[in-house]
Amino acid sequence: MRFAYSSIQTRQEAGVLFATLDAGPLNLLGVDLVRDLVSLVDTLYTDPGDVRVVVIDSASAEFFSAHVDLTAVPQYTAEAAKAGGPGDASLGMFLYKLAHVPVITIAKVRGRARGGGSELALACDMIFAARENAIFGQFESGTGALPGAGGLQHLARRLGRTRAIEVITGADDFDADLAERYGWINRALPDAELDGFVERLAERIAGFPPEGVKAAKRAINNLTLPDQANVRSDSAMFLGLVSLPETRERLDYLASRGLHTPGELERDLGKAVAEFR
Repeated sequence: MRFAYSSIQTRQEAGVLFATLDAGPLNLLGVDLVRDLVSLVDTLYTDPGDVRVVVIDSASAEFFSAHVDLTAVPQYTAEAAKAGGPGDASLGMFLYKLAHVPVITIAKVRGRARGGGSELALACDMIFAARENAIFGQFESGTGALPGAGGLQHLARRLGRTRAIEVITGADDFDADLAERYGWINRALPDAELDGFVERLAERIAGFPPEGVKAAKRAINNLTLPDQANVRSDSAMFLGLVSLPETRERLDYLASRGLHTPGELERDLGKAVAEFR
């Protein structure tokens, strides 16, 4: 068992693996971070040792993960394919594998979790977020695309039809309190209480007999998670839509204003996608 990565900091305590995303100020889901996440998930399947719970958070106070690296879609897709082979070459199918990993996974969110960053959190078993600063968003419709890595599937199931349509087609930002009310996340907690709450819960679960916990997760997954065919379909639609001229025009416009770089546009991306001229 070895948990050592270039873009993820790790530490282990009492059956809990804390995995902190550290891939630059935005934590873009690009080649390096996807490669390391694939390696982490593979180890959790094949040689988890005494790890029973994984907590995923961010080294950045402003960004849990801004979104995928839209300049490197083929490259990070090639890394994601290593999780399941060329037939499942998509970030969506990798996150599908993460959702089924045989340990409990918790996303602890401070800052912005948008697009693929939101989908990474949604692939975890639970999401807890800082009330003062966590922001969630699926901005893809604002560019002419759709959530292609499981966000559509998870949000339709968590939020219900009408709220999922609002979230996905409205492409706006949701603060932690509203995300909690909608069912996007488990709880919004005061920032000062977030770490302690998540650590206590993770250690509590890690202290229970593991076979019962695994069986409960498998049973709940069977009732609530999407089929592989649905995830594959969303991924294919995303890849088709991001290649359309109108989508490329909007992405180029956002890039000219600071997409993929720390700054005002990435902080207020939910607002920016509605300002195309």
